[in-house]
Amino acid sequence: MSIDALSIARDLLRCPSVTPADAGALGVLEKLLGDAGFEVHRVTFSEPGAADIDNLYARIGTEAPHITFAGHTDVVPAGDEAAWSHGAFAGDVKDGMLYGRGAVDMKGGIACSVAAVLDYLAANGGKPQKTGGGSISFLITGDEEDIAVNGTVKLLQWAADRGEKFDHCVLGEPSNVNEMGDTIKIGRRGSQSGTIIVEGVQGHVAYPHRASNPVPDIAALIAALSGDPLDKGTAHFQPSNLEFTSVDVGNPAWNVIPSQARARFNIRYNDCHTRESLRALIEERVTKASGNRIKAHVVWEPSNADVFRTRPGPFTDLVVAAIEDVTGRKPELNTGGGTSDARFITHYCPVLEFGLVGQTMHQIDERTPVSDLEKLTKIYRGVLDRYFA
Repeated sequence: MSIDALSIARDLLRCPSVTPADAGALGVLEKLLGDAGFEVHRVTFSEPGAADIDNLYARIGTEAPHITFAGHTDVVPAGDEAAWSHGAFAGDVKDGMLYGRGAVDMKGGIACSVAAVLDYLAANGGKPQKTGGGSISFLITGDEEDIAVNGTVKLLQWAADRGEKFDHCVLGEPSNVNEMGDTIKIGRRGSQSGTIIVEGVQGHVAYPHRASNPVPDIAALIAALSGDPLDKGTAHFQPSNLEFTSVDVGNPAWNVIPSQARARFNIRYNDCHTRESLRALIEERVTKASGNRIKAHVVWEPSNADVFRTRPGPFTDLVVAAIEDVTGRKPELNTGGGTSDARFITHYCPVLEFGLVGQTMHQIDERTPVSDLEKLTKIYRGVLDRYFA
């Protein structure tokens, strides 16, 4: 191929696009896709209290079927750059490995999808289909690794307002666990955070009868909520999981009983629950554990991470066949892991997540074998060949 995934990935890695900075990453894609005949849009979204985010939408073709490749060029911070064996934003290749923040999550995946699409178009007269029908697009955001309010969720609505309709989506997140071809993500659990607040009465530790200590009470509630499982899991999802992440009383003094205690938690929940039913369940358990003595309530954080699952069908079969053809493996259809922008895309079309192997994502020396870039590009090319066959 005249433009290979490795060269695209290296160009992207050399842009230090730590959320919310773009640092030129979208410009790399804009140039490549524009030169290939795509209609390219750069769209910036804003939200009070959040950073402005630059996004990219590019499409070639005007007819159905319409397949879109989605992803994000923003990355998490490099951490201690001195601890990297190669520069976090240098895009170095050593012993067949490409190093850099975003190599796996997920500039490498984007590079493979762009390389595959450009190769496919070059072989088909610059059109998505030799007969002239069909469309290919890219939905690329710079706001996935942060609060995700000015990225894909708004870009999808912007596209819908323009009359864009998507038939299927491949999201290039690092889905594979150990080796290329072992896993496709077909869904994700939801995510909901909250804080349990216990009210006490402040007082002197030498006179506890004049106070009400919320610390033992918050401990009792933590134990109660941690003790009973939320569910047993379902046919497609592992059990929901509640984890406490901090406990705080805001008390610097040794001789003062605090007036309040807080415990923060996060729940990753499956399709046994909706966000509303989950909140009701937790509040019911807090009330029961509090009895008539503990004064406690729950404050919920906003969430845009609902549980979802893409039902297997012809498109899933098509992607599985493309993976098997290149790797010789039949991937597991999996719903584990954290959240992704697929939670937004699922409201517009069926979405599958398939990218590189995710073992080093967010780590020092994030890296991917160059051979995996080549395999993923071939898989994406196989998807396109089958999709427009």
